[in-house]
Amino acid sequence: MAATAGDILVQTLIDWGVDVIFGIPGDGINGIMESLRARQDEIRFVQVRHEEVAAFAACGYAKFTGRLGVCIATSGPGGIHLLNGIYDAKLDGQPVLAITGLQHHDLLDTFTQQDVDLDKLFMDPCAYNARVMGPTHIQNVTELACRTALAYRQPTHISIPVDVQSMPVGKANRSERNIKDHVSNLMARGGALPDRTQLERAAEILSAAKKPFILAGRGALGARAELEAMAERLKAPVGMALLGKGAIPDESPYATGGVGLLGTRPSQEAMEECDTLLIVGSSFPYIEFYPKPGSARAVQIELDPKRIGLRYPVEAGLVGDSGRILAELLPLVQPNEDGSFLEATQKAMGEWRETMRERGTRRDTPMKPQVVTHELDALLRDDAIVVTDSGTITCWTARHVNMRGQMMFSCSGNLATMACSLGYAIGASIAHPGRQVVGVIGDGAMAMLMGDLVTLRKYDLDVKMIVIKNNALGQIKWEQMVFLGNPEFGCELEPIDFVRVAEGCGLRGVHIEDPARCGEQLRDALAPPGPCLIEALVDPHEPPMPPKVEAKQALHLAESLAKGTPNRGKIALTIASDVVRELV
Repeated sequence: MAATAGDILVQTLIDWGVDVIFGIPGDGINGIMESLRARQDEIRFVQVRHEEVAAFAACGYAKFTGRLGVCIATSGPGGIHLLNGIYDAKLDGQPVLAITGLQHHDLLDTFTQQDVDLDKLFMDPCAYNARVMGPTHIQNVTELACRTALAYRQPTHISIPVDVQSMPVGKANRSERNIKDHVSNLMARGGALPDRTQLERAAEILSAAKKPFILAGRGALGARAELEAMAERLKAPVGMALLGKGAIPDESPYATGGVGLLGTRPSQEAMEECDTLLIVGSSFPYIEFYPKPGSARAVQIELDPKRIGLRYPVEAGLVGDSGRILAELLPLVQPNEDGSFLEATQKAMGEWRETMRERGTRRDTPMKPQVVTHELDALLRDDAIVVTDSGTITCWTARHVNMRGQMMFSCSGNLATMACSLGYAIGASIAHPGRQVVGVIGDGAMAMLMGDLVTLRKYDLDVKMIVIKNNALGQIKWEQMVFLGNPEFGCELEPIDFVRVAEGCGLRGVHIEDPARCGEQLRDALAPPGPCLIEALVDPHEPPMPPKVEAKQALHLAESLAKGTPNRGKIALTIASDVVRELV
């Protein structure tokens, strides 16, 4: 029997090393589904309950493997549902291929059912985007889509009319210029090393530093040894953007934790006071947290040349792989003999860790959200994969979960979308069976895509989802009240019993609200293999404070809030207590 266009698509994916594809069947992709069924011993189809989860799972798979993540959806609304996860892949620079169906090729743009031009819809988020024109077109397009996604670390998209999917390739009329088998699946890896002049200039700047600080992002994740060697040479503290969490272990003497709103006070103070900034694989977007322009010299290492100097004015830009460039740069940099800046930062980190320990071991009720992530940290294996969602829970996870060993971490970085973590956890567990996978998610995000809890059961994935439940969109409420000084509005959530939802999906469910028993209950929930949902009921009035609170500004906020509603008064008390800590 002659191979169909769908068969060629699936075989090309296999040739590119794809072994799993996430999605939902639909009449717009029936031809491809048949080809996947016929090759299910070589490529696994993972059925989800919402296409958005398929895209998040593909993105998570890509993040935790470095390989191509693939998702598939039917024509019209199915393809539309993929978009949020595809934008997540775009903004976090992940190789994801989205495959969608179209209606019959000779009915397109005639107002037929589900007649959506998905190739036009995916133009913005995708680095390569094509509509297949016939069965002999499919191999060329698929090869290019896979190659582009991996080469540029960006999502790509193929859309295929449903009737074309089942057309036999052997009988198709190939154009005279489309020579059969003229393409190849060889992936060439570029050297990407900077020119010698830039390298020497960077070494000169770094060698002159007295108070250097290193900002590490997601581009530094594969360069741990080189990064620590440079930190040792420079006697430099290393702060990490959220997607760079784990670039070096948190127990490293050079690590100062996160930067920015969700970061640590020592990182913020070191970045403000440094005289030289080395940015490694990061385009951390919050410009207000960088040193003031002109106060520090800067060197940037970045794979994407258009990001050089994007956030801070640099004097040397080194384009290429972080590990290779650091290895080339290290012998040229003179050791910094003055370790006082690093020592002061290390002392501040000791005080910060003690503050985090105090906040994570509080036993007053209602339970503080920090207690959950603090207790979780002690129970994570050294090869755990931790994913978190967007909101206040991002802060608690970033500050209280310490990276060590071969642990991996991710979240929706630049898109900062809610509801990503369940899909990420599915992708991570499929990619790394046998490893502990834990997701930390807020109750607002969990409600969005909780139907896919059943996917954990369907594939018996060893995923533990921890829902931090405060019956509010906490981050938004906090921003309304503390950033803008307005009363909260539209942020209170009708409570959901997530334990019963989980049990209805066939999962174990655990409810935690006593801080004295939190660690014990978490340990018991994490221990058995298989999926589990842990619902932690926490204080809805606990705001995530910035890493460095300006005492006068915070005191003014506290006084203003205290005059408002009871909820605002409780937040005012928390801010006031932080002010006292600052002043002491």
